[in-house]
Amino acid sequence: MPKILVVDDERVLVKGIKFNLENEGYEVDVGYDGEEAVEKARAGEYDLVILDLMMPRIDGLQACMKIREFSNVPVIMLTAKSEDTDKIIGFECGADDYITKPFNILELKARIRALLRRAGTAAQQKKDADRLTRGSITLDLAERSAFRDGARVELTAKEFDLMALLMRNPGRVYSRENLLNLVWGYEYIGEFRTVDVHVRRLREKLEPDPANPEYIMTKWGVGYYFASGQ
Repeated sequence: MPKILVVDDERVLVKGIKFNLENEGYEVDVGYDGEEAVEKARAGEYDLVILDLMMPRIDGLQACMKIREFSNVPVIMLTAKSEDTDKIIGFECGADDYITKPFNILELKARIRALLRRAGTAAQQKKDADRLTRGSITLDLAERSAFRDGARVELTAKEFDLMALLMRNPGRVYSRENLLNLVWGYEYIGEFRTVDVHVRRLREKLEPDPANPEYIMTKWGVGYYFASGQ
């Protein structure tokens, strides 16, 4: 279950929030001032942070800004103030939501669920954007790792760069000269065989049958391309 940090100098309120959230199955950690909020957020892996606006040492706005220097964790700000200007300042300091005291615990739970759902969707979208999948081949662009049928395949740096270029542009035919310029980044005069060697190695590592490739195709007399429609 998600782990939540609750920070407020009202210890009775913190105790009540912790009790209710733990009854929902959340793991809850607590703090009682702004500096403690920043220290715990930096040291722990939290899925959501609840911060009071008015706290000793540093207030919730300063704490939120400091947390934003190293984390994108969702933040709900608690405040006894209801003015729109205070809410706007809270959002500008990095808060994701704002709830005014006194509040109904059911409303807080609903806002927590909504933020966690939104954060989960955003994380999944980023993960999907970092992956290229065509048929049985997947490249994880963030980790620079390759997989065939779910099994990791070790690629060299240039093999990965070449494969990523082809997979990003299925159906587009690249000449050997273009590939040398785009992947190696400089003129590799007369050494077109370098591309051929890397293509052969990629086929051996990623194609089900390297002798009859399904993905990394040759356009005779022109160059190479990744088969579209895979």
